[in-house]
Amino acid sequence: MQTVRAPIEAPMSRMGALARLPIFLALEDKRTLLAGGNQAAAWKAELLSAAGARVEVYADEICDELRQLATEPPRGAIVMTCRGWTAADLTGAAVAVGAFENDNEASTFAKAARAAGVPVNVVDKPAFCDFFFGAIVNRSPLVIGISTDGAAPVFAQAIRAKLEALLPKGFALWAETAARWRAAVRSSGLPFAGRRRFWQLFTARAIADPDRAPGNNDFVAFLNEVRGLGAEVENGSVTLVGAGPGDPELLTLRGVRALQSADVILFDDLVSPEVLDFARREAKKMLVGKTGFGPSCKQDDINALMVALARQGKRVVRLKGGDPLIFARAAEEIAACRSAGIAYEVVPGITAAQGAAATLGLPLTGRGHARRLQYVTGHSKDGGLPADLDWQGLADPATTTAIYMPVKTFSAFAARALAAGLDPQTPALAIARATRPDQIVVAGTVADLPARLAAAKLPGPVLVMIGRGIGAQLGAQNSRAPAHGGNGRRRLIAFE
Repeated sequence: MQTVRAPIEAPMSRMGALARLPIFLALEDKRTLLAGGNQAAAWKAELLSAAGARVEVYADEICDELRQLATEPPRGAIVMTCRGWTAADLTGAAVAVGAFENDNEASTFAKAARAAGVPVNVVDKPAFCDFFFGAIVNRSPLVIGISTDGAAPVFAQAIRAKLEALLPKGFALWAETAARWRAAVRSSGLPFAGRRRFWQLFTARAIADPDRAPGNNDFVAFLNEVRGLGAEVENGSVTLVGAGPGDPELLTLRGVRALQSADVILFDDLVSPEVLDFARREAKKMLVGKTGFGPSCKQDDINALMVALARQGKRVVRLKGGDPLIFARAAEEIAACRSAGIAYEVVPGITAAQGAAATLGLPLTGRGHARRLQYVTGHSKDGGLPADLDWQGLADPATTTAIYMPVKTFSAFAARALAAGLDPQTPALAIARATRPDQIVVAGTVADLPARLAAAKLPGPVLVMIGRGIGAQLGAQNSRAPAHGGNGRRRLIAFE
């Protein structure tokens, strides 16, 4: 008898150790002190001025680059004094930055700044820094700072270059518009849920069309769309997301966006913990696991919880291993949403069969080997072998078959398929924890795989695939070396 368990709220993940706390200082019209007049000082003066600070430079010698910058500052004024700094100059400064060649000067400056209660940075000398500037991606007012705690500035610059390529420059226009519209949205009369929906529409349009400057027509359109929802806007939503077979890198971009906007995530036992790392930290995570022949939450309880949370205005993500539309009871959950009038959407995921085949380099179809691919379940509602499988179709030699959740029933499955005419020498393999670093593959034939599977005692989840095409590809691989993937250990236990 299957043990029933209640949904369990997963403990909130804790923030890992931080080398530095990333903060964003408001420096507009604030006084900052810059000691030094070389090129390194010029770059820091440009950053401080761009943030709106009044930059006071103290140096006996000032380079041409810094003098030129002072004539045309990015934003805040740059004022130069041709003498060395003094402790009195630090009084009232928001931050202090020094550019020195030797450690003695750097140490003296850092001690004086700290004595005055002023955060200090000394260029390229981490030991004397209270803060770092880091590498910056500027889509102001959208600003991204990248720090390696001073260990590898070149690495930080490389990451900055990657992000520069990913983020359209037009995001700056949308971020500026958001700042202008915020007060108008607050005074629009929309409830909290309506205002959140407005910004969801805004964000979706910004991502879809980043290089077009938003205008008043967009504001009116977003507002009218939200108002058109009426009372429905107070409801939340449900998104069924396929987490893929295990490797977090196989999660789709759309799935990542859903996780990052969720208020509550209802996830299964088969979802790898690394996938949950993509969720925003504030999201509540609840285990509503359903495991074959183990403790499981009742589907009716999951449906009720999902609907109740959405009715509270929550954005609910129902996170499932593999694809939510393949042996994952999506039909029941979609029906529950429809019955309750809850908006829902489905984000597909990589299936276990696709993920396993990809890691092993096994085409699931191919001329001369397999003209058809079919997915079947290995057990029925009562845990036994399904009585309504198409055994003649399963015996078709030109078919690749993926059998889900087959561990307890594969011996009976193989016997019925062989009785229906399936060639006993048809290649077959069982894959445990497909795509994960500890993926294990047991390979053989339909006739001998049941015994191999029983002896291997594989950890779940397990998938079995059978078909001539599998043998053609795996045989070639086995003649060279065991199957390996690109993200960790993978074991091929047996193939004959």
